[in-house]
Amino acid sequence: MARAALVTGAARGIGRAVALGLAERGFDVAVHYRSRRAEARAVAAAVRRTGRRAVTVSGDLTDPEAARAAVEAAARGLGGLAVVVNNVGDYLYKPIEEVTPAEWRAVLDSNLNTAFHVTQAALPHLLAGGWGRVVFLGYAGAGQTVAKPHITPYFVAKTGVVLYAKALAARLAPHGVTVNVVAPGVAENSVTQPLGEIPMGRVAYLEELVDAVGYFVSAAADYVTGQVLEVAGGWNL
Repeated sequence: MARAALVTGAARGIGRAVALGLAERGFDVAVHYRSRRAEARAVAAAVRRTGRRAVTVSGDLTDPEAARAAVEAAARGLGGLAVVVNNVGDYLYKPIEEVTPAEWRAVLDSNLNTAFHVTQAALPHLLAGGWGRVVFLGYAGAGQTVAKPHITPYFVAKTGVVLYAKALAARLAPHGVTVNVVAPGVAENSVTQPLGEIPMGRVAYLEELVDAVGYFVSAAADYVTGQVLEVAGGWNL
């Protein structure tokens, strides 16, 4: 199997941390970016300093053809693809009655449709190796039928990611490919940080999110699929 991973939205934030964390765990990494070319190159350079190979791939993943091209470039540059981490996704904090149709479509497009486009394009590579890992970055509490009036399109999109992940997990389990979701709550780089709502009283450190992804791509998780691991300090319980 190819020890190769594609991380979307890896130029900064959670994606950057995951890319470096996978390199430290022995994976070559394709660092995806849309517009932050210099930052993506810096992440790739940091990956190489760990002794692993790295390539940068670009594209607007809301476009199915651009997503396919990014996946193919990653697989070509790394000699295969065994792990896909879907991290891309824009956040919108706005009362639902003020959300425009364009904003609604954009949030669903960036969080849900990108995950679909990238993963569908990557499936032939994952299945060809007989071993694969797909990890989605979700949102703590997504899937619960509760009101989220200030982040409705984001919550709808992340709930869709959970449902898509579970469907994929059921289909791919016989082929040695697992599909799971790491669901952050309030992370250290989150736009809003309502600490008073978090039972543990602090944000999630990026290293904690990396460790969760690292578990799902490890041999220890060979028998774990279709699961949502919340790294949220009890938030949204």
